[in-house]
Amino acid sequence: MSDELHWVPKQTALIVIDLQKGVVGMPMAPVSSAEVVRNAARLAGVCRSAGALVVLVRVTPSADGADALRPPADQSLSVGRPEGWADLVPEMGPHSGDLVITKRQWGAFYGTELDLQLRRRGIKTLILCGIATNIGVESTARDAYERNYYQFFALDAMTARSAEEHEMSIARIFPRIGLVRTTDQIISGQVQ
Repeated sequence: MSDELHWVPKQTALIVIDLQKGVVGMPMAPVSSAEVVRNAARLAGVCRSAGALVVLVRVTPSADGADALRPPADQSLSVGRPEGWADLVPEMGPHSGDLVITKRQWGAFYGTELDLQLRRRGIKTLILCGIATNIGVESTARDAYERNYYQFFALDAMTARSAEEHEMSIARIFPRIGLVRTTDQIISGQVQ
């Protein structure tokens, strides 16, 4: 195995984007939401056992909705927020030692304590997964790149509203800012 695939658990955080009931319940492609949750849960289990940090990120506006983004756009991304919208899926936890971050926009860095929490823990490597590949995952990844984090993208632990949206990020964006690998390849790259 190439040295580039190695990750040191104590310096690594798994960043799980928006695996919450309201998001996982939407139709996704090319990977099903169920498969994304299964692979993300596998990654989380390995990370927890190895001593890596697991960060569960969810998105939701404040109770009054006053902080929701509303700039004009040609395509609205607003969706209904049913009861339990922001509840993390039970397969993901949280477990003792996990960090839960609530964001109000696409990316997990802006307006949250994510960067502060990672740096205080000596985190240098991020493993990213979740929904949607081209929205929450990509926005977080771009911000992480600008903060000089080493990144892995678990291509079978993320998905989007369409295969085209997913593939654009996987083929054109992520290879420029990190390493795109399967869940199994990332798991096998762990070093003690």
